[in-house]
Amino acid sequence: MSSLSKTILSLFHKSGMTRFTQKLFPNSLTVLNYHRIDWLENNQDMFQPNISASPQAFDEQMAFVKKWYRVISLQELTDWLLLNKPLPPLAALITFDDGYLDNYTNAFPILKKYDFSAVIYLTSGYIASNRPFYWDLASYCFFHTQTDCVQFPDSTQRRWSTNDEKKEVLKAWIEAMKLLKEGEKQKWVSNLPEALSVSIPHEKFNNVMLNWNQIREMHSAGIEFGAHTVNHPILTRISLLEANQEIMGSKKKIEEELGEPITSLAYPNGMKADFNNDVAYLTKEAGLSTAFTLLSGPTSLSSVKQSPYTIRRIFLSHRHSVAHFSFLLSPFNRIRSI
Repeated sequence: MSSLSKTILSLFHKSGMTRFTQKLFPNSLTVLNYHRIDWLENNQDMFQPNISASPQAFDEQMAFVKKWYRVISLQELTDWLLLNKPLPPLAALITFDDGYLDNYTNAFPILKKYDFSAVIYLTSGYIASNRPFYWDLASYCFFHTQTDCVQFPDSTQRRWSTNDEKKEVLKAWIEAMKLLKEGEKQKWVSNLPEALSVSIPHEKFNNVMLNWNQIREMHSAGIEFGAHTVNHPILTRISLLEANQEIMGSKKKIEEELGEPITSLAYPNGMKADFNNDVAYLTKEAGLSTAFTLLSGPTSLSSVKQSPYTIRRIFLSHRHSVAHFSFLLSPFNRIRSI
């Protein structure tokens, strides 16, 4: 980010524009999206773009939310949608995707500190397992390789000479994986350790994900859970039959573990190309009341009511200062990105 952008964001934050923009867009839902809450230095060979904030930064963000918003539960949102129960003004919903262990160790104590509910969308096939997500496996391979190039699916080869260049190639390689059909993606991922001459220790990915006892403990303390598929495929990159199995399988497994209905889904990756009307229809037919994208928010309440299977969320990154955070939560975030 340029120094000019940082200055603009700082002025936005310090000038009280948060309150002003809330008045411009009062009938809205602000949904925050996190993935991991951890320190970058603890995750040198994991996929760092998925670290949404350090514990310290997350605490500062929650303090900001406490001051300016009214955090609601998923149940309150569902009751508003289906039963017309009122929502408080300046409603905000806090969500997490995937089900990483640090949601329990680092985020959960801070949520309790502020008496906040949150929703964690679980990729059920990874819970209580040592199975890595492909982006973390790729990150490990790139971090530890002694080679200086990698093949891409379009037959091009990308090289690097510095660590920063290697990180950029890693991000580009992961983005290239998202464009493939799921079966083809899995082949590329499974071949990557050999391609980069890296051996992955058997225990490397132990205790990275939540287990069901931790999930039940959080659930008993007011944290809600939703489905994020079984295996985290992009749902438009697989058949509708497979998409239905991914949605239903995740929902069923979480219901079995928690003993209550699951009513919400978060689409993997969640961008415009990653869901469509057919996927939304499957979501509704599965008995789910809401589904969340990663199209940038906030969302007007009328849009939520009209399209409860395409609710917007604000993707958060460890790169975001509190000033940047306050901008992202404003309606201006729908107009431009900084």
